[in-house]
Amino acid sequence: MTKLTPTKAPKKHKIVSQKAWLAARKALLLKEKKFTRLRDQLNRQRRSLPWVKVDKEYVFEGPDGKETLAELFCGKSQLIVYHFMFGPGWKEGCAHCSFWADHFDSVGVHLGQRDTSMAVISRAPRNEIEPFKQRMGWRFKWVSSSGNDFNFDYSVSFTPEQIRTGAIFYNYARMKMDLSEREGVSAFYRDKTGDIFHTYSAYARGIDLLNTTYNFLDLTARGRDENPDHPQDWVRYRDKYNNADPC
Repeated sequence: MTKLTPTKAPKKHKIVSQKAWLAARKALLLKEKKFTRLRDQLNRQRRSLPWVKVDKEYVFEGPDGKETLAELFCGKSQLIVYHFMFGPGWKEGCAHCSFWADHFDSVGVHLGQRDTSMAVISRAPRNEIEPFKQRMGWRFKWVSSSGNDFNFDYSVSFTPEQIRTGAIFYNYARMKMDLSEREGVSAFYRDKTGDIFHTYSAYARGIDLLNTTYNFLDLTARGRDENPDHPQDWVRYRDKYNNADPC
């Protein structure tokens, strides 16, 4: 296994008195409060986006058999879907999506109290997903879209023909990319009549908020301490770290 080391030496910081530190901290607090208010405003704008009705019938393969998109709501009015990079024939799911997924099991019970369910969806078939899920020790709902166009329709899976064009549509832009699968998150709403609407999707850095480890690291003196050219080259599957014990 690769030994993980910091990407750079810690920055040398000025050492000051408690009084001087408190003054600097209060100055930063003003900016943090401004940022919080701006984030609240952005969240309101996100909730005000127009919706798109989902007319296509998607049927997924779940642990208990076939499930429709409506059934993934589990009786709730809201559904969050994490698009996990795991294509048919892959030996294991994406290590970076796995980094995100390590945080999912703890949120389900709390989301349920806010009329919201969550599901992870990948294009790999169930018989390939399940062994990997068991290896990782995850309990969250994970279904396969191998029998439908869901991943393609929400711009996280791409055909060989699309890749050859050199103009993949991902993260709301055309780009050259040689990957058949990408990461993302989507939100859906189901009204009292049973109609389903797509309300939001985010990709790439747009999924940062789902990663609790990053939110913790952002509070520290060295922050994420990542290689700027390859930010997640330190990430491993949870069972592949040398120093897995945090203490």
